[in-house]
Amino acid sequence: MSNHPTPVKKVPIHLQSAQSRLLIRGGRVVNDDQSFDADIYIEDGVIKQVGTNLVVPGGSRTIEAKGKLVIPGGIDSHTHMQLPFMGTYAIDDFYSGTKAALAGGTTMIIDFVLDQKGVSLLDAYDKWRGWADEKVCCDYGLHVGVTWWSPQVAKDMETLCKEKGINSFKAFLAYKDVFMLNDDELYQLMKKCKDLRALAMVHAENGHLIAEKSQELVDQGITGPEGHEMCRPEEVEAEATHRSITIADQACCPLYVVHVMSKSAANLVSAARRKGNIVFGEPIAASLGTDGTHYWNKCWRHAAGHVMGPPLRPDPTTPAYLMDLLANNDLQVTGTDNCTFNADQKALGKDDFRKIPNGVNGVEDRMSVIWEKGVHTGKMDPCRYVAVTSTNAAKIFNIYPQKGRIAVGSDADIVVWNPSATRTISAKTHHQAVDFNIFEGMECHGVPEVVIANGRVVLEDGQLHVTQGVGRFIPTPCNAETVYGRVSGLERARQPKKVEREPYEGPVIAIDPKHVETIPPKGNVIAPVQDSGTAAHQRPPTRSGGRNLQDSSFSFSGAQFDDDRPLRPHSRVVNPPGGRSEGIW
Repeated sequence: MSNHPTPVKKVPIHLQSAQSRLLIRGGRVVNDDQSFDADIYIEDGVIKQVGTNLVVPGGSRTIEAKGKLVIPGGIDSHTHMQLPFMGTYAIDDFYSGTKAALAGGTTMIIDFVLDQKGVSLLDAYDKWRGWADEKVCCDYGLHVGVTWWSPQVAKDMETLCKEKGINSFKAFLAYKDVFMLNDDELYQLMKKCKDLRALAMVHAENGHLIAEKSQELVDQGITGPEGHEMCRPEEVEAEATHRSITIADQACCPLYVVHVMSKSAANLVSAARRKGNIVFGEPIAASLGTDGTHYWNKCWRHAAGHVMGPPLRPDPTTPAYLMDLLANNDLQVTGTDNCTFNADQKALGKDDFRKIPNGVNGVEDRMSVIWEKGVHTGKMDPCRYVAVTSTNAAKIFNIYPQKGRIAVGSDADIVVWNPSATRTISAKTHHQAVDFNIFEGMECHGVPEVVIANGRVVLEDGQLHVTQGVGRFIPTPCNAETVYGRVSGLERARQPKKVEREPYEGPVIAIDPKHVETIPPKGNVIAPVQDSGTAAHQRPPTRSGGRNLQDSSFSFSGAQFDDDRPLRPHSRVVNPPGGRSEGIW
């Protein structure tokens, strides 16, 4: 098993001057908590000065930002580059995916190590580091998916936290027999996360129900992409979200719910936070920018291009609703779940929606989509935009203020943002390798004009200048203040307390072991089913010998108390209740 010390990467000669000294002049700096007019001086990939009338060394390159916003580079908290999944690999690898991220104003991604059941977490981590280090164009971090549970997994988690720069672990309640954990395993994972001061993440869908419902739909002849949403409606997401919040609360473990896709799931996250639970909700560009009506499109390719799990919701008001919650801090972070597959890969499920590889794009378009749907519509201000696209992720994953802020000492990951410019999203012009874009034709106000990553200008005048492999792995330390700041207090408040009382000294009945049943009784011991030959009544007769009217004649067997009596002759009565009335009034 190989170790991965952070490599010292040689910067190509044509980039050295670009990363040496930069001055961004005349812009309005926007952080999550304030905005102000200032210049920014960058040297060797780090912000050295922020203010006005700066004194900078000669030879610095100046970037004019008058009339523009200067914001921290975006952090995409949820990507799956070149993921092996459902018989194929995601088409966007760590090179094309991070290149596209930079084109859209995202300067760091956090990807997922996600291997099969039984594979060592350490081996899986090494595999992903090997894939990413030689390809990434921007900085990146890693979460680790836990797809099985054992004492060895718990031990590997300790090593990953203490030696490998990992502070978050993801569990799946979906993908039965592939990634899914059972509830008892999820509880053990969450307890281990709390002990390590790591963050537990969850994909919240009910995998058992999905397996049953999807088979029912196929049996009924529904095999197209619409079946994907039908077998996993938002109630299935909401149930698993509530279950995850409950289990995390019992383990006293902070929880991060990835890709919140529905109103129901979002409401549960919001309600839990209002009750004091430490829960973070992550809507993604897809759930904020489009909806699930596309699954019923007559074009199979178009419908299949939107297939992801959990699915987009057919309620067209869902994106705006999620944006409202995001703007008001009921939801906190935005990712993309970027996991892309071309048409020929999606076609694996042309005859069975269960075989369509799940995943959509978003890493390039997230920043513009959220500005368009959030800021341009007046739902959030630019400071909140910075919080949900960068700063909150940096705080939650404990890399703040190195990332997510424009301040002296922070990494020079900066975007000069033009809020007035527009662009139209299209698969024909995007930088991703995938041949489809779920935001096709969307006009977005808000465009990154200059993108700076680690002090290097990587986007300018619409042209990308990226180099494969220059991105760094960014360790994410455990015990983030934003995540675990309240946990010790919660543990103290919830500590079970023994009731001090005098011991019981009264009589205790003696149990004859000869009469103790060693085999549990079968059936309903509370209301046993009576044999048809047994009297229905349980209460004794009255003193006069009549039936006790407080007794019920109901029997699970369907027998009636007078079944043994012959039927009595009867006559039909047509009089109204109370008898017939006659006379002249």
